[in-house]
Amino acid sequence: MNLKKSRSVGASSPLNGLGKQDAESRKKRKMAEITQALSMTPVDVGALRRMAISEGGLLTDEIRCKVWPRLLNVPVGSILEELDKVERENNKDYNQVLLDVQRSLRRFPPGMPDEQREGLQEELIDIILWVLQKNPQLHYYQGYHDIVVTFLLVLGERLATALVEKLSTHHLRDFMDPTMDNTKHILNYLMPIIERVNPEVYDFMQQAEVGTIFALSWLITWFGHVLSDFRHVVRLYDFFLACHPLMPIYFAAVIVLYREEEVLDCECDMAMLHHLLSQIPQDLPYETLISRAGDLFVQFPPSELAKEAAQQRSQQTAASTFKDFELASAQQRPDSVLRQRRKEQQQQAPVEAQRGTMAVVQPTARRFVRLAVMGLTVALGAAALAVVNSALEWAPKFDLLFP
Repeated sequence: MNLKKSRSVGASSPLNGLGKQDAESRKKRKMAEITQALSMTPVDVGALRRMAISEGGLLTDEIRCKVWPRLLNVPVGSILEELDKVERENNKDYNQVLLDVQRSLRRFPPGMPDEQREGLQEELIDIILWVLQKNPQLHYYQGYHDIVVTFLLVLGERLATALVEKLSTHHLRDFMDPTMDNTKHILNYLMPIIERVNPEVYDFMQQAEVGTIFALSWLITWFGHVLSDFRHVVRLYDFFLACHPLMPIYFAAVIVLYREEEVLDCECDMAMLHHLLSQIPQDLPYETLISRAGDLFVQFPPSELAKEAAQQRSQQTAASTFKDFELASAQQRPDSVLRQRRKEQQQQAPVEAQRGTMAVVQPTARRFVRLAVMGLTVALGAAALAVVNSALEWAPKFDLLFP
């Protein structure tokens, strides 16, 4: 997946002012559409989901305070007036939660007064313990606090508590089991997505035996732990809250595919490739990648990938038992083989094009031409509609008690 950065218009260009005016006009129009969707009876949740997915997301935290509860089907009337008393001393998770929260300094805005931050950290502890205390079937995991602090900073303590509880019993439910079995199963969706879009990257990663653990922190924190800019975090939360619970794994796949050149230029070594993939770039083209993730969800829905995801572990285990497989891997440097194959394909492509034949050596490039075109539809078109519908179909059926 080769996305080249577009050239920016120079500061002196008259188009700069026009671009700013156009962006401001689109923002006002979108805010008006969100307000209209919120004012309808019943609230137009489908329209709100489309607004959350489309470029720019929900724009402001003030809007998120109104829209996020609707996306999670949390009735406003049920939001707690005050937290029930939280038992800290006898809570089995308290010590671990305390340690994680104390290490979360970078998740708070830089320059925030210590007193204010410490107060928020106390609220963060209370929210986590309250949810766990009320739902004993849930088990705390390290990284959960990264999600909760995002809701706290955007929504405040009371509203954050109500939404985090709903999120924990639905979107995050698999991560909060006693074991990581279900979390590992969700990670197993990553490689089938990559294989369908870019078999070369998939083969390289398989040869390196890098696995999918590099994406674990991405998945279980909704990227909150690995992104330094809070604006990017809440933009992704807009997207994920509006979509199917497996959308974060599609976004993880899109990040890997976006870094195709880096991956294929890396030594085909498990440790080196794991290190490369774990260091997520901070300057990602988020809107483009959100659009691509939506496209891939439509092209390769979870139902299509479920069987392969279930087989991932058994296939990897079976492969490691074959001595001839190990011997072949030792005798053929997989990184050299794959790089040579890639070079030959690049050299052959112009020849094939001159002959007027189908460029079968570059299926990935053709596929991303289609994805690029399809990506334009995510904001308003069929792809967004399909993603929204899947979210609505998945969402638990609750009575809508919004006033």
